[in-house]
Amino acid sequence: MSHVLITGAASGIGREIGLAYARRGESLTIADRDAEALAAAGEAMARAGAADVGQLASDLSVARNAEALVAEAWDRAPVDVLVNSAGIYPATPFLELDATTWDRVQNINTRAPLLLTVALAKRAVAAGTAPSIVTISSGASLRSRPGAAPYSTSKAAVEVAMRSAALELGEHGIRVNCVSPGFVVVDSAANPVTDEYADAVGQNPLGRKGSPEDIARAVLWIAGDEAGWITGAVLRVDGGSSAGTTALPLHWASNLAADDADDAAGADGADDAAGVPVAEASGAASGSTDATGVGA
Repeated sequence: MSHVLITGAASGIGREIGLAYARRGESLTIADRDAEALAAAGEAMARAGAADVGQLASDLSVARNAEALVAEAWDRAPVDVLVNSAGIYPATPFLELDATTWDRVQNINTRAPLLLTVALAKRAVAAGTAPSIVTISSGASLRSRPGAAPYSTSKAAVEVAMRSAALELGEHGIRVNCVSPGFVVVDSAANPVTDEYADAVGQNPLGRKGSPEDIARAVLWIAGDEAGWITGAVLRVDGGSSAGTTALPLHWASNLAADDADDAAGADGADDAAGVPVAEASGAASGSTDATGVGA
């Protein structure tokens, strides 16, 4: 039986991760700033089969609370898995940004996971244990979006911080990875989004929005023994959205243009009089530019 510490466990992805570990019969310490929602989540995890559930109300925007949280969890039992799931996602237009808004997002989304990881790693190294640490990142680390400059920055930064942790903690057997969700539909008022936003950002090659269960399965796998030779990784669980977008038409129907030209000339893939393929003669050669001046 493992002891799992999960932040942001009162709702959304963090709550589902807790439930997934509970169904395995693990011992849980769950943390969140919303004590009432945390208590309800703890009851649900106990019903789901957790061996025991400790609840710690904590505001991780306060730096000293990270150390205190790990200390209290460790006092219950050495921590085998840390899941950094707490995060905030305010929508702030760029021209309205100020230091207070910026710092709050960085403090919760980047500084807190870093300090929690340091606090746990110190105890683990001293005790000779090798916990697994998983931090929830976001596809916003790869591309920003309107109103999300602080959030996208925080998620890009936490991925680099976790890679740095993996590099330095590997000699102690401590694995550190990130799971990066795409758009996930959650039943939570903590980070609400509009339907318009959800429809736009939820597009991906697999054609559906994600669920908290999708992310929980990924976290349990990468934290577990089956992923024992993986550290410093970012596992993108996003329906393929990080591969690119399907929300665009063909930028230039070059093949269609070539086929039309061939048909008009009565040719079947023949070259023109100069011995140059029709598509190449029409400006589609490698390294040329189309009418807009964009490289083909």
